[in-house]
Amino acid sequence: QVQLVESGGGLVQAGGSLRLSCAASPRTLSSYNMGWFRQGPGKEREFVAAVSWSGGTTLYADSVKGRFTVSRDKFENIVYLQMSSLNAEDTAVYYCAADGRLSSRPQTRSSSYDYWGQGTQVIVSS
Repeated sequence: QVQLVESGGGLVQAGGSLRLSCAASPRTLSSYNMGWFRQGPGKEREFVAAVSWSGGTTLYADSVKGRFTVSRDKFENIVYLQMSSLNAEDTAVYYCAADGRLSSRPQTRSSSYDYWGQGTQVIVSS
């Protein structure tokens, strides 16, 4: 089975931090690029960050660059999204995704990802 389970969402005050986790199974998913996307109220799903299968290459949306950090623990098969300096624009449901295509580099298009988690809600209060 293929399973991606996000956790770590919740309510946080503006300026605060949260760390999201994505637990992936089976273990072969550790060979794929992983991405984080989000969908805010009344908005389309958008790219947030991605990390290569090795963890050595990362990509970030301009809106989160310098505030968010994506990383992965290959041994534990967990992908993290560390979020800092959160603001109201970060309020969204955050989704973890695996590309499933052995792409040579992380991807920014949602269509490039084959497996998705159910999402975890992040609410940033003023």
